[in-house]
Amino acid sequence: MHIDSYKLGKIIINGKEYSSDCIVFGNSVKSNWQRKKGHLLSDNDLQSVIKNKPTVLIVGSGKSGKMKIPNETRHFLLEEEIQLEIVKTNKAVERFNELSKTGVKIAAALHLSC
Repeated sequence: MHIDSYKLGKIIINGKEYSSDCIVFGNSVKSNWQRKKGHLLSDNDLQSVIKNKPTVLIVGSGKSGKMKIPNETRHFLLEEEIQLEIVKTNKAVERFNELSKTGVKIAAALHLSC
């Protein structure tokens, strides 16, 4: 999986354009990803990620970093032995592409706006 580009409200993954938040893991993209509480990421919002058991979860918190990850979600991921990296979405794209070259099992939860 490779993320070709990102700009506010639009991302291109493996040549396909998406205009809504998405989760990337393995060889799949879950588009139209929505959180129950908008800019607050809960463990319930990450169930598809948890099922895939990545080593690393990269959270793209938006162009200006408005999406927040509460301590409960951080602790939940720690208990699941998933390393969490939280950065603005443009940096998350770079990090995802960097890690995908290493063979590490990764997932990315990407907020495309704000």
